[in-house]
Amino acid sequence: MGIFGFFNKNKKEVLDNGLEKTKHSVFDKIQRAVMGKSTVDDEVLDNLEEALITSDIGVETTLKIIKRIEERVARDKYVSTSELNGIMRDEIAALLTENNTADNDDWDLPTDHRPYVILVVGVNGVGKTTTIGKLAYQFKKSGKKVYLGAADTFRAAAVEQISIWGERVGVPVIKQQMGSDPASVAFDTLYSAKANGADVVIIDTAGRLHNKVGLMNELKKIKDVMKKVLPEAPDEVLLVLDGSTGQNAFEQAKQFAQVTQITSLAITKLDGTAKGGVVIGISDQLKVPVKYIGLGESMESLQLFNRRQFVDSLFNANK
Repeated sequence: MGIFGFFNKNKKEVLDNGLEKTKHSVFDKIQRAVMGKSTVDDEVLDNLEEALITSDIGVETTLKIIKRIEERVARDKYVSTSELNGIMRDEIAALLTENNTADNDDWDLPTDHRPYVILVVGVNGVGKTTTIGKLAYQFKKSGKKVYLGAADTFRAAAVEQISIWGERVGVPVIKQQMGSDPASVAFDTLYSAKANGADVVIIDTAGRLHNKVGLMNELKKIKDVMKKVLPEAPDEVLLVLDGSTGQNAFEQAKQFAQVTQITSLAITKLDGTAKGGVVIGISDQLKVPVKYIGLGESMESLQLFNRRQFVDSLFNANK
């Protein structure tokens, strides 16, 4: 089995192409950091630190990576600059593992109960509804029966958008009128999904963040109401972030982590940005695993996140 295992050629191409701008940015900065050097010394480490920070990995996470490399250099006594990419790949992959980020290769779900319930949160404009639609597509493609819940009832466009995705993918969308109680929509969605033998339920929520208390109360109410139908719901609270916003995505993540327990992350719009390093930093700082990444407009462009594949692509492994 090759390094990408069951990760087929098409998916690898989507990943490589989606990270192209980030790869050029990160790889070029690293090359400049080691230019003219044969071994990894203090000057190389200082230059590397600057390269990683300016690649939107973030200060705290960069310092962790540099410390790991320093320890590796001290342990191995002699490390050439040609070995540096491999060392960084190893250490960043290890860092992601510590954040419980798994190597996801298929769209399987737990078999001990159903439906599996995903509550999706995130501010407007990050690609939340699009991510929900693509998740529905991927789960349906893998043979799952999917239900969507339009619980962002404060924006008419949100209900309309998720309805369009439901029609496009061919899955039911449970909705009410604009201004309806979001918890009521969540209840109806789970009730219908359970009655009809659904495998997975994906529920949209309002993307407002200007009032933390209001958002916190709303999400708590949605969770409490869902538990009346399915005591274990939600199985997953997925935060969707726009990777192209770099450090702003960090701030959004921190804000949402203060109002609800986030269990997984989806980082979107990585294909149009050189700021893909933010994936590493956000996961490290939040201690929440990245589960999905968005790499383009097509249905297939939403991929399950695989830490080793991501890191290898980022550092041009096997080129």
